[in-house]
Amino acid sequence: MEALLSSFTAVAIAEIGDKTQLLSLFLAARFRAKGAIVAGILVATLLNHAASAWLGVWVAQFIPANWHNWLLGGSFIAVALWLLIPDKDDSEDTGVLRFGAFAASCMLFFLAEIGDKTQIATVLLAASFNDAVWWVIWGTTLGMLAANVPVVYAGSWLMQKMPLALARKAACAVFMLLGLYIICSDQLLALG
Repeated sequence: MEALLSSFTAVAIAEIGDKTQLLSLFLAARFRAKGAIVAGILVATLLNHAASAWLGVWVAQFIPANWHNWLLGGSFIAVALWLLIPDKDDSEDTGVLRFGAFAASCMLFFLAEIGDKTQIATVLLAASFNDAVWWVIWGTTLGMLAANVPVVYAGSWLMQKMPLALARKAACAVFMLLGLYIICSDQLLALG
């Protein structure tokens, strides 16, 4: 259950101001079928994060066990700093929109997640919780949905009410604290 909660929290926070949130806003403005957009996000995220999680499990076998918390904590700190760099929506110039809301959302989200901070977080979380890879996949997928579904349904209104720069800084602070907590808890256990 710790893997599910950690994965959900990490991805939901990392997704704040991410390019896939901008993509959600773009798709919601382009298509009326909000349910189809959400279904596309779900399918794309499940496929992308499942592949990422299994990659993380495979990579974990080559990393000494006493390095896991250092790598996970360090990656959270790296993501915290990455959150301060605004993403841009590069989805407007694409031909996949002609396939409809579901197919376009599925394809664009899958591609947008490649190399994204939430995909990297999924790899690292799965490497840390390699005995609970399915919980990581569900946690990261639910975190993506928690961050993107509100944007699909109320994106324009949310973007006017929430200052994005402040949201990014708050998310950065949370990731910094989580990273330091993971590293320090590892050190406290080693001392105790």
